[in-house]
Amino acid sequence: QVQLVESGGGLVQPGVSLRLSCAASGSISSIYIMGWYRQAPGKQRELVARISNGDNTYYQGSVKGRFTISRDNAKNTVTLQMNSLKPEDTAVYYCNTVPLPGDGYWGQGTQVTVSS
Repeated sequence: QVQLVESGGGLVQPGVSLRLSCAASGSISSIYIMGWYRQAPGKQRELVARISNGDNTYYQGSVKGRFTISRDNAKNTVTLQMNSLKPEDTAVYYCNTVPLPGDGYWGQGTQVTVSS
């Protein structure tokens, strides 16, 4: 099973940018779709963005135009560039496959807090 390690989160002010990275312990080239999810306090985890091996992307409406997902199969990484951050983007961010793995695996996530 591929292990996923998310990083790059932090405490930032509204309007700034963050770049999240997800490093996989093994090859992701055979994983057709990778995604970034987030879970805000008191809310269910939700899919924010996904990317296929053909670089087709999808974004949740609330982040469209502000977030960009990318993947590098050679480096086994998935990145989420987040611009113009808003307080409502505050959440723990996770990367994972789409659809989710059957064994319920999640990495530790990375906390993003947007606050003035």
